[in-house]
Amino acid sequence: MKSKIRVGILFGGKSAEHEVSLQSAKNIFEAIDRDKYDVVLIGIDKSGQWHLNDAERFLLGADNPKLIKLSDSAENLALIPGEKSDQLIKLKQQQSIGKIDVVFPILHGPFGEDGTIQGLLKLANVPFVGASVLGSAVGMDKDVMKRLLRDAGIAIAKFITVNDVTRDQYNFEKTAEILGTPFFVKPANLGSSVGISRVADEKEFQQAVSEAFLYDTKVLFEENIFGREIECSVLGNLNPIASLPGEITTDSGKHKFYSYEAKYIDEKGALLQIPANLPNDLIEEIQELAVKTYTVLNCEGMARIDFFLKKNNELVVNELNSIPGFTKISMYPKLWEASGISYTELIDKLLQLALERFEREQQLKTSVEL
Repeated sequence: MKSKIRVGILFGGKSAEHEVSLQSAKNIFEAIDRDKYDVVLIGIDKSGQWHLNDAERFLLGADNPKLIKLSDSAENLALIPGEKSDQLIKLKQQQSIGKIDVVFPILHGPFGEDGTIQGLLKLANVPFVGASVLGSAVGMDKDVMKRLLRDAGIAIAKFITVNDVTRDQYNFEKTAEILGTPFFVKPANLGSSVGISRVADEKEFQQAVSEAFLYDTKVLFEENIFGREIECSVLGNLNPIASLPGEITTDSGKHKFYSYEAKYIDEKGALLQIPANLPNDLIEEIQELAVKTYTVLNCEGMARIDFFLKKNNELVVNELNSIPGFTKISMYPKLWEASGISYTELIDKLLQLALERFEREQQLKTSVEL
């Protein structure tokens, strides 16, 4: 009998998107094919410590997105980089938990989606799901992402990037002159709409800038694109494929835009139209542009590409998410379900893509014979 593949689900993290990650991990854990995979739950708390979690009680308040948190009964873990099979060690007993065949990092935001954890896993010689170091880093940094897309001839919204030194060079009036009103203020390295504000006047501008700088040292001021919000999921390594696109409409009476609250807390905060009501030629154009964006940004494994569709049918790329949400109301898995790949099948494909890339990279030489 063929032995099961041992999967480490890595979740939580030192990020403002910590709770989103917990929701995603819960859904993956419940849906993964247990006939094919054994699961090890590795939670990272908000201070950055790693814990081995009990499958029976790894989350508290799991049914409430506002109360969900890691169990405090977990054992502390350490990752020891190297080629050995005992990379994960229980700190208290100094005992290995055994070999992990592949890791599924479902960490959203900084210290999880930005190349940091990917670099650590590469050093530890462990296969992992999703983009590698470069793809993760540029996918997380909206400033660098937009520059690469612009250089590739892909339409993006106008933007201004500021840091602690340059932030005072732009007041509301000067920014509005360049970008028009309203415009958005957002941290460069964050997702799930955390720290993002829609700005229409001086008071809102000052509050938005202060809020964004709480989460990052680099902040974007970005043009508001009037259009339909379209999303497309991409899957694959060297030959990626795109799903059918979907559309998001928010309840404008409750939410000014597709905010964190609308995405993860309020189940009625946004309406997901899956698939989007679009003509076939436009669907194909979206899919082609999604794959091009994915390739330009050095993505692998998975990503969700977010677009604005203007009234003249011009497509503007908003951003790429290299570790998109996997919650029960998340677009990435829902779009693949509409495209013929179930949630459980999707998890399997992502794990197989991780192992395939690892095997390919193992063929590379790491020394020179003199």
